[in-house]
Amino acid sequence: MITTHVSASAPPLLTEAASGFLAFATVELGFAPQTIAKYDECLRQVARWIGDLPVTNLSKQHILAIKSVMLTRNHSAGRQVCILAAMKRLLMFCQQELGLPVMPPDLIVLPKRPRREVAYLNTAEVVRFLSSIEMCNQNETPFEAGLRFRALVEVLLGTAMRISEALSLNRQDIDFTNREATVIGKGNKQRTVFFTERSLLWLKRYLDLRQDAHPAVFVTQGGRSRLSRTDVWRPFVRCRQLARIQKRVTPHLLRRTVATQLLLNGCPIGHIKEILGHERLDTTCRYYLGLDRRAAKQAHQKYLVYAGDPALAPA
Repeated sequence: MITTHVSASAPPLLTEAASGFLAFATVELGFAPQTIAKYDECLRQVARWIGDLPVTNLSKQHILAIKSVMLTRNHSAGRQVCILAAMKRLLMFCQQELGLPVMPPDLIVLPKRPRREVAYLNTAEVVRFLSSIEMCNQNETPFEAGLRFRALVEVLLGTAMRISEALSLNRQDIDFTNREATVIGKGNKQRTVFFTERSLLWLKRYLDLRQDAHPAVFVTQGGRSRLSRTDVWRPFVRCRQLARIQKRVTPHLLRRTVATQLLLNGCPIGHIKEILGHERLDTTCRYYLGLDRRAAKQAHQKYLVYAGDPALAPA
């Protein structure tokens, strides 16, 4: 992370201001470590593209130059939004917290993300993926790494947790009786997640097999340390290949699978919002409200009626 200190006598350079902003975002805004790391990387990239100039010198021309570089490099809309949002946040910090005469943040216009079809696993793909996880060694004894991965996948499918939330779980966090747990979610906000009975059964099988006393729910072999994000990518890739699934299977895809299953089964969108831990309802609506075309067609036929006008009645 950028560690240069902001000078009190001269306008800070871009990297200096970024250091202060990231510290402020961590302490005052409660940004998650992943968000801080992402903003840090984006701002470093900007400094490489346009130079480490004083933030008070930033202008609309520099923003256009940044956009031009991103277009030349064929950056996705999501990547463009991430970099420009980091710049916007930095300018807001400089303006509101440091009182610097910087370019108005509102002059930075973020590109619209194209709406894409939400990818998810259907029921048959979920079954194939779960079946691909090796559960036993050659001598038919339980394979702990396999059981750990199965328990993790079952928990993700049974709670809709983000992978960071699942990996941060401690044993004492889980209320097995009420089938729920309190986790620290996105934005460092506390929320309650709910488990299916099936997910807890697999979790108990994994925990009962362990011989260590580590407080974390998911740990590396022998309970030496808490499982990390990098530890889980390889089994996801391997099991996707074994299951012959063409989609890129990730923890986030499982989260989308849960949300889609809830929607297709008739769960109200407001409840889906709470289960996913979205702060805003429009976030949930943007991704999932248009998915259930069966329900949309039924609603169209049921509600699109021009009552009282014989000329518009069905023939």
